[in-house]
Amino acid sequence: MGKQTKYIVVSGGVISGIGKGIIASSTGLLLKTLGLTVTSIKIDPYLNIDAGTLSPLDHGEVFVLDDGGEVDLDLGNYERYLDVTLSRDNNITTGKIYREVIDKERRGDYLGKTVQVVPHITNAIQDWVERVGSVPTSESGRTPDVCIVELGGTVGDIESAPFIEAMRQFQFRVGHDNFCLIHVSLVPVVGAVGEQKTKPTQASVRDLRGLGLSPDILACRSAHPFEEGIREKLSMFCQVSPKQVFSVHDCESLYHVPILLQQQGIIDVLTDRLKLDALKIPQEITHEGEVLWSQWREFARRRARDLDQTTIAIVGKYTYLADSYISVVKALEHAALNVNRKVKINWVEASDLEEQTMHKDPLKYHEAWQHLCAANGILVPGGFGERGVEGKVLAAKWAREHKLPYLGICLGLQVAVMEFARHVCGMTNAHSAEFRENCEMPAVVFMPEIDRTTMGGTMRLGSRPTKFQDTKFAQSCKAKKLYGNAEEVHERHRHRYEVNPEIVKQLEENGMHFVGRDAETGERMEILELEGHPYFVAAQYHPEYLTRPLGPSPLFLGLLLASSGQLEDYLNGADLSAEAETKLKM
Repeated sequence: MGKQTKYIVVSGGVISGIGKGIIASSTGLLLKTLGLTVTSIKIDPYLNIDAGTLSPLDHGEVFVLDDGGEVDLDLGNYERYLDVTLSRDNNITTGKIYREVIDKERRGDYLGKTVQVVPHITNAIQDWVERVGSVPTSESGRTPDVCIVELGGTVGDIESAPFIEAMRQFQFRVGHDNFCLIHVSLVPVVGAVGEQKTKPTQASVRDLRGLGLSPDILACRSAHPFEEGIREKLSMFCQVSPKQVFSVHDCESLYHVPILLQQQGIIDVLTDRLKLDALKIPQEITHEGEVLWSQWREFARRRARDLDQTTIAIVGKYTYLADSYISVVKALEHAALNVNRKVKINWVEASDLEEQTMHKDPLKYHEAWQHLCAANGILVPGGFGERGVEGKVLAAKWAREHKLPYLGICLGLQVAVMEFARHVCGMTNAHSAEFRENCEMPAVVFMPEIDRTTMGGTMRLGSRPTKFQDTKFAQSCKAKKLYGNAEEVHERHRHRYEVNPEIVKQLEENGMHFVGRDAETGERMEILELEGHPYFVAAQYHPEYLTRPLGPSPLFLGLLLASSGQLEDYLNGADLSAEAETKLKM
């Protein structure tokens, strides 16, 4: 029998969006600093099979994994904090579980039995968690010592009930020493007096106990640290020891949450509860954990320091909900802090840049252009649908004509091609077949192998190789140097449309070079770079999905370096962290 993985389940009470994902990720990071191998699972109780068809404005960003899984944005947090590579199976949804059980019933696997929520659905959930929890996700290939399971939704929700019942049963399946429950709750401040109230947390824990689960750790979200007596009150009414009640108050940044938990002794509580001392960890892995913790504290310290500021304008179409671009924001933060800068984001709604807005709402139009013009660099992220496309084209034109650093991602590459084709190559009617199906000059076309009728999971998804071209410009381009002069890079994709290969020759003759193409056919344009520009780079893939706090995405790094006037020094070998006591793994 192989080793038994230990499970930490993170549930939430009182309100949704309370921060379960960050607390789960922070707990995993702290365990990793001990030298433990950690993996994670996110349970989403919605009926969708995956997050692929959800609107970013409804549910936040859709995160894409190496295997093409379109998943909840919390899996992005796990990958960034734990530096692991997860699969689509690490995201469990009600839709996936019910589909699996119904498929088994149709095959006759249940031998004529009545198929019910208990035991069939709950057993399927437990089997899934146990199977995925033992799959290696780190570069070392070691079986995970600990699996963090985040239970989406709020305790008491109807849709969460089968999962909570499954976890109630699961604690007995794996044994007391292999199961720990962290319950994240809210301690609000009500009224003019400003007193912290514990009743919502008490009620939430009572609901949880009524469902058969008792929390081992209480992580209490609040605006400020616990007032005197609050920890003891929660301990008494929620039946947990005071040392197992943690104040997770607002702090300088999310990168400080692991430090906050560590200072309050969560490692000691977890070690005692899960008998972590009994695990045999090789000395070199323990040392790696110590180095990781040292670097993380340095990273958080830089986030809190008063660094020089670099302003980036993000020209998007879901800017009213920052979570729609959470990986892009994190990639900018990671790149900025690794070059000793603080990034300020100017959110620009793409449609506000368009001429029609000038007539409908002049104030909004001028504000949008003011934000764009005041930025040190421009980033145009991906998106779907025609709204705001012409605004993104205008942003690309501004960056090209004014020599402003530009990074285009997915649609950001396609609008840069459309703009260049129109204004430099004389193709005045150049457009995308995504928005003008029968346009005269399609600069962007539908990929032939993609399904036009089924929406879910039918795009070009997941990690694909991109090969730098064997041309003089490509071999010395900025993008290749930022990737450490690698000949081939693997990045994650999510698109249905691509640059029309028929116009590539004309674009390149005019100075827009496609320095990276897909390694499989050489006919898909993956990376473009503009000749004679300080930094005008775009990628068909999504480099933000692979960013790490201690290992920023190369193309984002390039944007921050160019926007802060450090790119040439960096490419010439200058050490930008010379003044720092602790070097980051750049």
